[in-house]
Amino acid sequence: MRTVRIYEPQGNLHENMEITLSENGSGHLCRVLRFKEGDLFNIFDGIGHEFKAKLVRSGNKAAAQILETVANSSESPLQIELGQVISRGDKMDLTVQKAVELGIFEITPLTSIRCNVKLDEKRSLKKVDSWQKIAVSACEQSGRSFVPKVNEITDLKTWCSKDREALNLTLDPLSSLRLKNLKPTATKIRLLIGPEGGLSQDEINDAAENGFIGVSLGPRILRTETAALVALSILGSHFGDL
Repeated sequence: MRTVRIYEPQGNLHENMEITLSENGSGHLCRVLRFKEGDLFNIFDGIGHEFKAKLVRSGNKAAAQILETVANSSESPLQIELGQVISRGDKMDLTVQKAVELGIFEITPLTSIRCNVKLDEKRSLKKVDSWQKIAVSACEQSGRSFVPKVNEITDLKTWCSKDREALNLTLDPLSSLRLKNLKPTATKIRLLIGPEGGLSQDEINDAAENGFIGVSLGPRILRTETAALVALSILGSHFGDL
């Protein structure tokens, strides 16, 4: 039987501790799953720790007793940050969900010249919050105890200028270097994926000036949401733990 897992972002959790569960945790266990006192489940804190717990009080403000630490080795040895230019509709939601399942470490939504999604400050904050919740849900489903952070929306040029110590990669369908043939020199990787219309030549040049290496996936041009997941799968299978 599959173990029920819930996310509780409470600091300093430890064995034999009794905690009041969050509204989301209480609702999921007691209203959705109809848990009763004495039922067992797992709690993860989002920073890599997981515990077996027992429900000791049901209802809207449910409580649980932490019984023991649970070993969890589900994290990838690669620390990949995905810089994804925002896509329309629910495509970005899918990218966040599947990227987390594939072991992503961090996600930064980007704007670019050809990005056709326009958000004001209020809608931007709501979107980031929604994507963060999708990341939490994907961790619950995939067995991860570490929740990747979804950063605030950033313009592509600013993002490219950061962290030159990482292995910085740009997905470029015209590159002769295949991603699968790459020989990584670091476990920290930043992967840039452009919008549906692709990156402009100026953006590709700016990325290159900041140390980004252009790589391709093969002879076919993929949609942006497909490209991100294929690239992460290749990195995970060739250099990670997939």
